[in-house]
Amino acid sequence: MVEKRTILGLTEKISVYGPKEKEQVVARIDTGATASSIDLKLSAKLGLGPITRTKVVKSASGSKLRPMIRVRVNIGGEEMEEDFSIADREHMTYSVLIGQNILKKGKFLIDPCKGLEK
Repeated sequence: MVEKRTILGLTEKISVYGPKEKEQVVARIDTGATASSIDLKLSAKLGLGPITRTKVVKSASGSKLRPMIRVRVNIGGEEMEEDFSIADREHMTYSVLIGQNILKKGKFLIDPCKGLEK
């Protein structure tokens, strides 16, 4: 089974697709996060949306009601569309966080020793 899975590190270069353009960013891979998240400014820059629903998201800073959008991404050569919460991630190192909703959908293994591909 391992041969058929893509191995990801704790950070990965991914592509985020908007209606007219795409952006390559380094995303944080977080197996402890149930949902994926994208920065508000990146979402606006790419023209992502519309908001499909809202969801209560628990984080280190507490529980908040966040808007959710569908986002098309390419991670490790696998393209998929999944729900992301929109959050102000400007104060964080990574503008995109990849959570369990994507990690379970794709066939990924996480290797913390794997370095970021340059």
